[in-house]
Amino acid sequence: MTETALYRGLRVALIVPCYNEAVAIGQVIDDFRAAMPELGLYVFDNASTDDTASVARHHGAQVVHVAQKGKGNVVRRMFADVEADVYVMVDGDATYSAPCVRSLIDTLLDQRLDMVVGARQTPTDIAGQAYRKGHQWGNRMLTGSVAHIFGGSFRDMLSGYRIFSRRYAKSFPALSQGFEIETELTVHALELRMAVGEVDTPYGARPEGSVSKLSTYRDGWRILKTIMRLYVLERPLAFYSIVGGVLAVLSVLLSVPLLLEYLHSGLVPRLPTAVLSTALMLTAFLSFLCGLTLDTVTRGRHEAKRLAYLAIPHCSTIKRD
Repeated sequence: MTETALYRGLRVALIVPCYNEAVAIGQVIDDFRAAMPELGLYVFDNASTDDTASVARHHGAQVVHVAQKGKGNVVRRMFADVEADVYVMVDGDATYSAPCVRSLIDTLLDQRLDMVVGARQTPTDIAGQAYRKGHQWGNRMLTGSVAHIFGGSFRDMLSGYRIFSRRYAKSFPALSQGFEIETELTVHALELRMAVGEVDTPYGARPEGSVSKLSTYRDGWRILKTIMRLYVLERPLAFYSIVGGVLAVLSVLLSVPLLLEYLHSGLVPRLPTAVLSTALMLTAFLSFLCGLTLDTVTRGRHEAKRLAYLAIPHCSTIKRD
């Protein structure tokens, strides 16, 4: 990739994941160039079947083709291929506010943050055009779930408008494949206890003729599964303790009638139930031990990721000529 322009002595790159956004991508490029001429412009075309790539080139952006479908695969390529000090990631649907880009970047630099999320604010009169039915409720539910499990105070975890420091971009593993990548981006920052922020930004409807690629139920289910997967991976002791606790309670509930019968008659008439109760209690202890073991592994993984993150200086300390 070529060198990006300089803003406050830093290379700043606009990275745009796109799939069939020929109607909107030209407007995105023009709006961000007008708002901040110093931006280096990169459009990552995710196997589009329309003229997204040619329109992006016509408007002056560098185009990279990503054959593996899915936004997560695109983000992985973007962070790997683009060399910059600050990364501005925005969806190519022309719904996010380009004039806010300077304030978002300045927030990242002045407060020495690693990620700033543009929290979407939509006037009520156009909310029906900007969001599909149920999207706002689903966003609140999923964002609240992540906040409850992993902490943090994000209000719009699923926003596609984000600013990243170089050390965030180069230490992010990007394991997700699709739209659940925003969840992984958020949890990665929370688990490494990075300094993050959230700034309100206007959010509008797509241009006429542009169609959303989101599937309300399919993508919502995938995001929910990602939250559960990350909960198991990042909070193994809590997860396996819950499983062990449930099994232990079932074991006790099954054993109480047997114990009362034994105390009354000295006999254990339901031997299979006694065996099941014992097996459940043993499984409960095994589940708890698995949680302890995996928690140790997770801590070691977090330490390795933290060291990789700390090996890269924050962009606010870099000044290029």
